[in-house]
Amino acid sequence: MSVDLEVPPPEPAPSPSAMRRALRRATEGVALDSTEAAVLLHARGEDLRALMEAAGRVRDAHLRAEGRFGIVSYSRKVFVPLTRLCRDRCHYCTFATVPHKVSAPFLEREEVLDIARRGAESGCKEALFTLGDRPEERWQDAADWLHERGYSSTVDYLRSCAIAVLEETGLLPHLNPGVLGWSELTRLKPVAPSMGMMLETTSERLWSRPGNPHYASPDKEPSVRLRVLADAGRVAVPFTSGILIGIGETIAERADSLLELRASARQYGHLQEVIVQNFRAKPDTAMRGMPDADLHELAATVAVARLLMPSGVSVQAPPNLVGDEHGLLLRAGIDDWGGVSPVTPDHVNPERPWPRVDELAEQTAAGGFELRQRLTAYPKYVRAGLAGDSTAWLDPRIATHVAELADSEGMADPEAQPVGRDWQEPDGGLESIGRTDLNSAIDTEGRSADRRSDFDSVYGDWEELRERLPAAREPERLDSDVAAGLRLAEHDPAALLEPGNTDAAMALLTCDGAALDEMARLADALRADVVGQDVTYVVNRNINFSNVCYVGCRFCAFAQRERDADAFRLSPEDVADRAEEARRAGATEVCMQGGIDPRLPVGAYADLVRAVKNRVPDMHVHAFSPMEIVSAASKAGVSVAEWLTELRDAGLDTIPGTAAEILDDDVRWILTKGKLPAAEWIDVVSTAHRLGIRSSSTMMYGHVDTPEHWLGHLRTLAGVQDTARENGAAGFTEFVALPFVHRNAPIYLAGLARPGPTRRDNRAVHAMARLALHGRVDNVQCSWVKLGDEGTVEVLRGGANDLGGTLMEETISRMAGSEHGSQRTIEQLDEVSAAAGRRARQRGTDYGPVPVMSLGVSPLG
Repeated sequence: MSVDLEVPPPEPAPSPSAMRRALRRATEGVALDSTEAAVLLHARGEDLRALMEAAGRVRDAHLRAEGRFGIVSYSRKVFVPLTRLCRDRCHYCTFATVPHKVSAPFLEREEVLDIARRGAESGCKEALFTLGDRPEERWQDAADWLHERGYSSTVDYLRSCAIAVLEETGLLPHLNPGVLGWSELTRLKPVAPSMGMMLETTSERLWSRPGNPHYASPDKEPSVRLRVLADAGRVAVPFTSGILIGIGETIAERADSLLELRASARQYGHLQEVIVQNFRAKPDTAMRGMPDADLHELAATVAVARLLMPSGVSVQAPPNLVGDEHGLLLRAGIDDWGGVSPVTPDHVNPERPWPRVDELAEQTAAGGFELRQRLTAYPKYVRAGLAGDSTAWLDPRIATHVAELADSEGMADPEAQPVGRDWQEPDGGLESIGRTDLNSAIDTEGRSADRRSDFDSVYGDWEELRERLPAAREPERLDSDVAAGLRLAEHDPAALLEPGNTDAAMALLTCDGAALDEMARLADALRADVVGQDVTYVVNRNINFSNVCYVGCRFCAFAQRERDADAFRLSPEDVADRAEEARRAGATEVCMQGGIDPRLPVGAYADLVRAVKNRVPDMHVHAFSPMEIVSAASKAGVSVAEWLTELRDAGLDTIPGTAAEILDDDVRWILTKGKLPAAEWIDVVSTAHRLGIRSSSTMMYGHVDTPEHWLGHLRTLAGVQDTARENGAAGFTEFVALPFVHRNAPIYLAGLARPGPTRRDNRAVHAMARLALHGRVDNVQCSWVKLGDEGTVEVLRGGANDLGGTLMEETISRMAGSEHGSQRTIEQLDEVSAAAGRRARQRGTDYGPVPVMSLGVSPLG
């Protein structure tokens, strides 16, 4: 039965003057806005010819900049339809089907390999995996098939098949599994040079209203698909996306879809191509009676896409959907034909066979271009990935596979034959390299420069980011709200986190003067009731085992590329040496953290823990942020629970609750380009708690955040702690407030962040943490390395009870520009505590007593 599509209101054609103005701006190379883009999408006749000429010039400039002027590319591939089952119900799709119409829910591994082997024999270099979205969530047959073979999900099976193709045939997988989360993208990146997902449209109407093509298809919700695009950028996956035209969208909606793609490409630099695909009606679908998208409409859309996309993003149109009009699409501005297979049909458009490669070459030559084969990842990503550029576009485990098939320009080497190679790198250990004395030299010689040489590119588009900054506003604070907040602080402080008390809580977080003094007094009195008068500290040493990192956190001045002057990596032996040195100085704990170093072997984390425990068996190992844990688990291909269990068995005692920053993704995606989302942080920490591994909790504040974000963050931490206790776990050991150190932070140098929190902010955050987390987290720690002695004394008088550690080295804050040193002796901590009117007492990591009291710790030299 056909579906009666909702007919949008008629769209008036733009006036001739509006078309002339838009064409003039396109010809002049001015960035187009949504209105101008929509006007140009109407271009026909002479206006279309002028539009295509402008787009052709932009395409030629793009190709010249990419080093392949005059070349139109394609990928010689095999199409692997891993499963045709899907949980969505798109009304135009013939690919997705139902269980009784297929012989099995999935292709068997050997069937996948048979397709890949035939492709390798026919000169293909790409295995395109296309599949329905999460069929196991709709079809029991699919869930049973996966379970019988030991797979928990379609993504797990896809990963396994991609590895098999790499190892058995040497073809490079390109993965199109539909909607993926950040962690799934992280897990799949090591097995594929590129991935993709069509945006299709940003029209909410086509998804939310009955009778429209995406209705009852949860994975077609535009916001969900836009999130996938962003997550792919954060994970640094060379990514393919695009739009599908002619499915009932308006011209304005089509323009909006292209502009969203442009914004994502600008922000993350990961969008390697935008496909403009025309709807073709298919038999046996609900939309079989709909007219095909007009080819001149397609040409106008291709031209507008070329004008809108940044240079470096290719524009593609499928060559089997345009009849004999290849020349029209070349004039409209395409520079890529996508994948073409000499072996397998287009399973998504089975009625439209691929053109033969020699025929496509002739059509391309007739349009004035040379047709050349590329790999699944476009040349610039291949070159950058193999060179170890600022962004880790290629995982080290597939870099060799890519290198064997690439020529010096990053295109496909026509002489290279795919050959299966081991995928998992040999776990040959971890060697010390680079500036391994940075832990001490940072205090004497300093860092080599105030910023990385790739500052302007590695963090994304600063101007695009500026538009997403939270609005800085002073919340209205009424005297009655302050009074209500102070009453709660005195009589029921934990109630400050309840939604009904938001105004009172915000009044306290933003108060000053006498009200702030009173809040600090109440927080200090509560501190005395809960933990007593002692100021506690732990004798510990920070050991940063690598600062090589390509995640792109915009607040971090610690991360370096491997080739940077300040980059280093420590072997387990050197880490153990530092742990032993710390023990001789009286330390009971080592805190180990590092960058997300792509060259760390899979076993490196457990090896580091074992190295310390073998050398100093009773040293408490407090190690690995949630970001490190989820990245390592993805690299190993196991769950977070399995990875944490292995680390616990190796000797891991507790984990730091760092990488939290602000647990609000709107803020996180400004602060960081690629770090884990808030939900992933919560999952890792909650999993650790469930396994009996306690953690600290942290909040970094004073950058692009607002007091509303601080309150939301504290509420999130309270929820995590409640979950831990419901599971019978102890959960958090403490809350650590971390003032943003701005001096060398990229986001500050770019002019987007504040210069750290004010003195008022520091007092309010520490006091509110004491009050609001009452009954959940007993210990509030302050960071002397960020606050300095004067600021530390002030917050010790306003709710804080712990100084953290002696540290012995603190490279991260010092690289960011902290001026308060890298270590403290016990005598110095005693002096700070005395200045606050209290005495200092040594503790263990879990705040219990230590077996041997250290009488003093001398600076390490």
